[in-house]
Formats: sequence, structure tokens, C-alpha cells
Amino acid sequence: MSTDLLPPVAPEVLAEAVENLTARLRKKLDAAIEACASEAVAGPDGSVSVRFGEDAVVTLRPGPSGVVTAADEAVCGCLLAPRCLHRAAVLGAAPLADPEQLAPGGPAADAETDPAHAGTPPQSGVVVGVGPRAPAVHGATTPGAGAGAPPPTAPEPPTAAQLRASAALWEAAAAALAAGVAAGGAVVQAELLRAAHSARLAGLPRGEAAALRVVRGLRAARERSAAQRLGALTEAFRELLHVAGLTASGAGGPALTGTGRRAYEAGGSLRLHGLCREPVLSATGYGGVVTHLVGADGSRYSVSDVRPGGLARARGAGSASVALGGAVLDHAGLARGGLRVVGATVSADGRLGAGRGVKATPLRGIAWADEPAAALFARPAAEAVAALLADPEDEPELLGCDVRVVGGAGEHLLVRELSSDGTVRADAPVLRLRPAHPHPELPHTANLRRLAGCPGLAIRVLGRPDPDRAATLGALAVGPVPGARYTLRLPEEWLGRADLGYDRLQGSHLPDGTPDLPEGAGGPPAGPIGGEADLLAESPLWRVRRLLETGVAGGRRAVAEAARGPEPLGLRGPLRRSGFGAAADLATALAVEADRRPRDAFGRLTDASADRYAWAWLASATHLGAAERSLVAASWS
Repeated sequence: MSTDLLPPVAPEVLAEAVENLTARLRKKLDAAIEACASEAVAGPDGSVSVRFGEDAVVTLRPGPSGVVTAADEAVCGCLLAPRCLHRAAVLGAAPLADPEQLAPGGPAADAETDPAHAGTPPQSGVVVGVGPRAPAVHGATTPGAGAGAPPPTAPEPPTAAQLRASAALWEAAAAALAAGVAAGGAVVQAELLRAAHSARLAGLPRGEAAALRVVRGLRAARERSAAQRLGALTEAFRELLHVAGLTASGAGGPALTGTGRRAYEAGGSLRLHGLCREPVLSATGYGGVVTHLVGADGSRYSVSDVRPGGLARARGAGSASVALGGAVLDHAGLARGGLRVVGATVSADGRLGAGRGVKATPLRGIAWADEPAAALFARPAAEAVAALLADPEDEPELLGCDVRVVGGAGEHLLVRELSSDGTVRADAPVLRLRPAHPHPELPHTANLRRLAGCPGLAIRVLGRPDPDRAATLGALAVGPVPGARYTLRLPEEWLGRADLGYDRLQGSHLPDGTPDLPEGAGGPPAGPIGGEADLLAESPLWRVRRLLETGVAGGRRAVAEAARGPEPLGLRGPLRRSGFGAAADLATALAVEADRRPRDAFGRLTDASADRYAWAWLASATHLGAAERSLVAASWS
């Protein structure tokens, strides 16, 4: 089904159109949606028309923002309009508008709003999703924190409106989870959209964004989109139930409510040095760059330039001018230079704002071997990863380490960590450096493949640990190891580092000859990952994940089918023998709860609510995430 011609639609407009349908018409809605998108025709005035037979034509006339935000912008010529199947089907076939598209003035109205983050907590950069955050260096304080700072205050409890909105969001999410992809059609999605709209009005942007991700995931899964992953939809359901459940139970605070627009506070005068730049690609069509910086005290900052434009904008933004306080630098120069900022405005996660009172002047750059950047590489990787993955609510921060190339495995680069004296640690596991952005038009993958052709090469790497894969680092930039003989030879103007998303490594950047290494220090590893055990892949936790994904795909009924047996999916035995007793109990409780459908003497359900099932699913999903995160941290040591 193609929806290229149809304009985005505000969630509340679609939800209202579905609510106005009779029960008989709702049963026909999914089939009507599948049939209507191919009939769309664009008009000369910016409208889009869809014809249904000879007697009905639906016309969408979006406002100046390009989004259908009002009921009167979608009209049908049939006698039942506006309570007709035709109008609801066209609205259901159109793409959903993003929260930032519905903001007054659009995303360009506020120079300090990052559209890739609207309504979401800070997250790491991915090709499909949102842009990267600006985390803090280990051992350093977050911007604005330090001696004399006021003690943290308890988060304010949610308001009565937020409690009602989150309860509605939980109810809609539980019903959608119980239905699964198989039964999660337009009617189920409309209930989620109505709850998402209520969450936005109540000031719960994180809940709204989570609900929209679930709806988009359900749509993509039902359309069998090649970009859809069942694991991503499972995580979206976990996020939505987590946020809605905790808020509905009375928990509060910015971490749960989220922020629709990034809040900036005065940061005073700052002396900042560039670390690297990272391209950003968003699933909603945004593209750009984030340049990571470090302050004189080790605090971490970033400058973001993310706007509509997709891949073309992500590629070009790496050399675009920095819109910060009149600075005459581009992002390439900032990543290898620095800034002195006066009157800085800084968000809670270190993002620098471009307010009118901000003044910035360029500074000379520093090498990674100089302080404060050197602190990034002073800590053993295992110790740093354990700290970075300690909080499941936080996305992993940037990590630096010195490694020696072992070889290649597909698109991954296999390496071993070096000790402070330049030798491979005897107990060092084989680490995987994966492309932080695997898009073929970006040079990440090509750069890692070139490095894989030099076994024994010593490199300094800066990246972000992957919380879902054992001993894996999403590499952002590389440089030579100080004092190493067989290491990179980068141009002087690169200041000792190459941004893997923008710079392309050439043969002249690699050393001549062969490395003088102890026996076994180089060459390809034995086995797929050096013959060492992959704690995550070899654990039986995959059985729990399969049960959770079965529930997302087939709904409650699919999980119930697994419960009808002495040992559902062989869960309890393998999990308990491996020491995962809690995971076994929670997964079994989920399977049993899915099959609990009490009925009266006449065969009628006495408890049709999906509330208990949703709590059981969320408990198992939350425990699985924590267990896998612990195994990932252990795989680094």
C-alpha cells in the first residue's frame, strides 16, 4: 500500500473519525484502508482526493503546515459524511503526524527545539529512530552540577489530569497488547491514538510519543514492511506500558512525563573542545549532525543541527556552519577545534542552545591524548561499560579505549583491548566494533572494512556500547594510539582522529610493513568471535524473548496456546538450570495469565479486562531487559 501522496494526519482527527463509525462499519475499516491508498490523486491546490466508486470522493485539504489537523480538512461527498467509512479509511491510510509537526509554528519556530527528540527521553543515535544524546564523562559532573549545587528534590506527583490520561493510555496499550499484530487493526490503533492525544493535552509527551511508536509499529507489521522488526515493536510496547503503568500508579518526575520542547538553562561561560561528529538519520525524515564536545572540567556537551532532509541533509550537515553565537566554524572544524562560549544555554543532557544572548569564539583544538579528552580513554572498558549500563532508563554514553585489530567478521571489526603499556590484556575478550550508522551511503562500514585488512593495527576508538549485543561498540571515530609504532598515520589537519561517519580512510592512512607483535597478538581469531563464549547468545533467555514477541505478534491467544502443556515452550527447565529462576517464574506466570479466561455458567467472560495480562507481560519484559543488560556488561570483562 502506497501512501506517498496522502498528507500526514493528526492522531486525534483519525481517532474521532473511527469513533464516529458504527460497529458494522468498523468491521470493514481495515479492508477499506488497504484498498484506498492506490486511488489517491493530487490536486493543483495542494489537496489530495481519493475516489470510492462513482458516488463518493474523499478530499484532504491540509493547512499551511501540510498536516490535516482539523475535522473539516477531510471531507467526503457521500450521504453519510462525516460519519462514513470512506473518510475514516482515507485518514487511516495517511501517515501519522509527528508531535513536532503539531507544535505551534512547527519545528522551526524554536531554534532550541530538537525535532528528533520531541517527546522522548535522551537516547543514543541510530539510523532509524532519534538522534544521539550528550552524556557525561565518567567521573565528571553533568553540566551545572558540582559543589554548592542544591540537593535534588523529590519529583512532583502527577496531576489529576495526568492520572486520568495515563490510565486511559494503559488501558488502550493493554488492549492492543492482548490483540497483538494479528488483531491490532485500525480500531485498536484509533484507541491508542485517542489516548495519545489525551496524554499530550495532559502534559505527558513521553507517553504520547511511545503510543505513536506502537501505532506505527503495528501499521508496519500489518503491512509487512521490510523495515519493521518484531523486536522493535516489542520494545515499543514495553516502553509504553512502563511509562503508562508507573504514571497511572502515581509516580512522577520529568523522566516519566518527558518534555515536548527541550528546556535550556543558563550555563555561564564555557571552554569547550571537540571530540567527534556523528551523522543523524531519523525514521521521520530528519537528518543532520551532532558534534560532541568536552568541557574544561570533563563535563560533556554537544551541538546539534537536525532538520528535515533525511540522508542528503545528514551527509551535508557534517560541513555545515555551526549556528551558535556567531561562531565562524563549521561542524568539521568544531569537531577538531573548540569554542569559548559566553552566556551559554544548556539543556539537562548537555545540548547547547543557540539563544540570542549566546556569544562564541573559536579555540584551538586539542588531541585526544590531552586533557580533558584523555580522561575518556583512561578507564578499562569493562569498568566503564558496567557504569554506563547500570541504569536501564539511560542510554549508553560515549566510551573510549585503545584496541588492537584482530580481523573482520562481516561488517564488524574484531579487536582486543590494550593495556596501558600497549600490550593486549591476557584476559581481554574479543570486542566487536560495528558501524554506528550502517547506511550504505555513509562511510562507516567501508572504514571498518579497511581497518579489518590490517591485523595487528593499534587504534584508539571512541564509540557507544550497544546494550543489546555482547561486547559490541558502535564506533564513531578512530585515531592513532600514542606511542604505538604500528598505528594510524592521519593527516596533520585531522588532529589525530577520523570521524567514521564523514572521513574516509585511505591506504596512505595505514602504516607500512607488518606489525612486530608477540605470537597470537594478531591474525584472525579461532571461531566466529575468537572461540570465546557469547554470554548473551548462549543463555536461555532467548526463550523468554520468543514468548514476549509471540504475544506481540499473535496477541494473548498465542501466548495462551503456549501455556497448554506441562512445560510451556520448555521454559522452566532450561532457565532454572542456568540460574534464571526469576525469569522462569515470570515467564510461566505470563503464560498462565494469558490462558486465564474465567467464564460463568453461560460461557460468558466474567473478567474481559487485559489489565492483569499486561502487568504480567510487562514484568517479564522488564526483568528480561535487566538480565540481558547484566550479561552484556559481563561480556566486556
